[in-house]
Amino acid sequence: MHILVTNDDGYRAPGIAILIEALTSEYEVSVVAPERNCSGASNSLTLERGLRACKLEDNVYYVDGTPTDSVHLALTGLLDKVPDMVISGINAGANMGDDVLYSGTVAAAMEGRHLGLPAMAISMDSYTPEYFETAAKVLLHLLKDFKQVSFASNTILNINVPDIPWSEIKGFRATRLGNRHQSKGVIIQDDPRGDPMYWVGPPGEAQDAGEGTDFYAVSNHFVSITPLQIDLTRYDSLAEVDSWLCDHNSKHA
Repeated sequence: MHILVTNDDGYRAPGIAILIEALTSEYEVSVVAPERNCSGASNSLTLERGLRACKLEDNVYYVDGTPTDSVHLALTGLLDKVPDMVISGINAGANMGDDVLYSGTVAAAMEGRHLGLPAMAISMDSYTPEYFETAAKVLLHLLKDFKQVSFASNTILNINVPDIPWSEIKGFRATRLGNRHQSKGVIIQDDPRGDPMYWVGPPGEAQDAGEGTDFYAVSNHFVSITPLQIDLTRYDSLAEVDSWLCDHNSKHA
């Protein structure tokens, strides 16, 4: 199997280095990752300027753009051979609950799935992880029989790993996204000229973190695996919206 590896922490991040080392022992690996840290970039594409992809060695590039840019370039012409799947990570910091709305790690996997490939995003539950190797072992374990499993064509697996030794992992859990409290307020500082600068505040603490959620699994030393979908349509609301629009259509007529 040929795997495209990417991330949102940048091509020099320790997490992606450990991931590449683990995968190359058993799989063919190509790497296309952002030049710098793009945490919080979500699904953004660079459309108002050209992108540069710098080749470090065969099938290893960094891109002066976002995680989504990196995967898009890789799968639409940069690589000579199209990979079989995309793995994004290993991210420093969890991507659970509301985090997936902003995550460049998850967005890179989504771009892979959008372009037709199975995809996984994997993150550590720490901004300063000590046990990246645990996440690498999690992936190798899951990949052994991945081809034998059939998921919906628009599914991405979002994996979050406790920052503990492999021997302390209790197992794997299929989970749903939890939910955080509202983000903390902006942090205001003055720049050297005395003008105000605004820093986005830290995310809120877990709110919906009961059994069955990604938060609960990770806090109890399980690997959380949440299937995510690209189609954001809320189908159970279509009839209600259609009924509401009928009144507007009648008035418009």
